[in-house]
Amino acid sequence: MKQLIVLANPRAAQAYVDYMAVLHIECQLAPAERGVAIMLNDESQLERAEIELEQFLANPNAEKYHAASWTMADSRKASFSYGGSGVIKNSFLAHAGPVTLLVLLISAVIYTLMSFGFNRYFIEHLTITPQLSMLVSTQFWRVITPIFLHFSIVHIVFNGLWWWQLGGEIERQLGSSKLLLITIVAAVIPNVAQLLASGPYFGGLSGVVYALLGYCWFTGWLRPKAGLQLSPSIVGFMLVWLVIGFMDVIGPSTANLAHLFGLFVGCAQAVFDKFTDKDI
Repeated sequence: MKQLIVLANPRAAQAYVDYMAVLHIECQLAPAERGVAIMLNDESQLERAEIELEQFLANPNAEKYHAASWTMADSRKASFSYGGSGVIKNSFLAHAGPVTLLVLLISAVIYTLMSFGFNRYFIEHLTITPQLSMLVSTQFWRVITPIFLHFSIVHIVFNGLWWWQLGGEIERQLGSSKLLLITIVAAVIPNVAQLLASGPYFGGLSGVVYALLGYCWFTGWLRPKAGLQLSPSIVGFMLVWLVIGFMDVIGPSTANLAHLFGLFVGCAQAVFDKFTDKDI
């Protein structure tokens, strides 16, 4: 028996197993540390299975995989629990690693305290410094801390859900250190760009979220075996939302340059990893 890949999404793993069954290549699912492992029963079929896996990772939403799942619905041998008691805990906590959860927790605590009257304190101490010279002296942390500031419930919920989805996926597939690296770089560069463009009064995780979007998007294209895949509809929605932000038609001004530079950071990191990470 040979392990082909570990996927974070059990439904996607089941779709591949079902399609392999239609091709008379028997695979099965097994629990893994970061999701679900797809195991090939007959190693003599490894070459064919790997070719099919590459095609699947390139387009996991293709109609043939959905059709295979319907075909095999009554006869599939592998079983996997998608629900039951504790479904909220499994879908939320199990999807997110320590970095994902810590950033969510810090953001939520700060937002709650701001809502109870500490708004001025956090704006004075966590926004980026008005001058770049202050960042390289005694207040260097303030180039990062704006990502924890949110100014409405819609703001923190929107950013938090995208952070949980994209950040959790990166952390599960590639580890906490990778997510932490992307987060730090995607805080520093976009925040400095936004400071130079509009001053220090901005905040939120959205610049980092766009970095995670760019990283998942380009990694899914450049290194499909990394297990990071985004549907074209999600990428399209986020890119349209980015363009709309620059049009000033959605109410209060947004940190548009932070979004744009965040996207560039994520895409650049994915390209860099393509040529430096030889394990995937």
